[in-house]
Amino acid sequence: MGEIIQLEAGDGHALDAYRADPDGKARGDVVVMQEAFGVNGHIRAVCDAYVASGYVTAAPAIYDRQQRGATFDYDEASWGLAREFRARVDYDHIMLDVASAIAALRIHGRVGIVGFCVGGSAAWLAACRLDVDAAACYYPSDIGKPYAATPRCPVIMHFAERDRLISAADRDTFRAAHPDVPTHVYPAEHGFNNWHRPATFDRESADLARERTLAWFAAYVGNGPAR
Repeated sequence: MGEIIQLEAGDGHALDAYRADPDGKARGDVVVMQEAFGVNGHIRAVCDAYVASGYVTAAPAIYDRQQRGATFDYDEASWGLAREFRARVDYDHIMLDVASAIAALRIHGRVGIVGFCVGGSAAWLAACRLDVDAAACYYPSDIGKPYAATPRCPVIMHFAERDRLISAADRDTFRAAHPDVPTHVYPAEHGFNNWHRPATFDRESADLARERTLAWFAAYVGNGPAR
C-alpha cells in the first residue's frame, strides 16, 4: 500500500520514511513513530491501518542516523541489536527527523502524531516542541525524563498497568503534572498494541486505545467521525 520516500532534516541529514496514502480525499495526516524495532513490518502495518481510516501517514526512520534501513524482528538476537540502537537515540536529532515528516505532510493540512515506546516519547516531545496539531502517546518509555515539558497541542496518553519499562511512580508523576491530559491505563503489558508480538499483544486494550486515538484525531486532525 505504501512506499519509501526520502526526507531531509533541518541539519541536512537524509532519511527514509514509509509513506502511505488513502484512496480519494484524505481526512488528515498522521506521523507514525516507531518502537525500538525500527520502521519494520509492524510499523508499516500501523501506518496502513491509519490509512484505512482515511489518513495520510508517514513513518520516519529515526535509526537512519545510525544505520540506514535498520529494522528488527522479535527473536532474541534481534532484540539485542534493537536495544543497542535504542540506547543510542538522541531526541534532539529525532525532533529534526520528525519535523521533516511533519513538513512533508503539512501541505495537506493538519498533522497529528502517534508513537509507541521510544516513539511514544518522541510523540510527546514533538507535541511540546514542534508544529503538530495533536498527539497520541503509547507507553512512552522515557516519559520519566521530559514529563514536565508543556505540550503545545492536545495530547492523549496510553499506559500499560503492567509495564516493565515505565514505573507506576513515573506514570503517576506524569499524571499529577498534567491533570488536563487524558491519561488512560490499560490492564496490559508494554507493547500491548503490537499485534505482531503475541506475548504482549492485548486485543481488548489495543482496540480501546485505537478507538480513543481515532476519536482524538477526528476532533483535532481529521474531518468527520472516526472509523
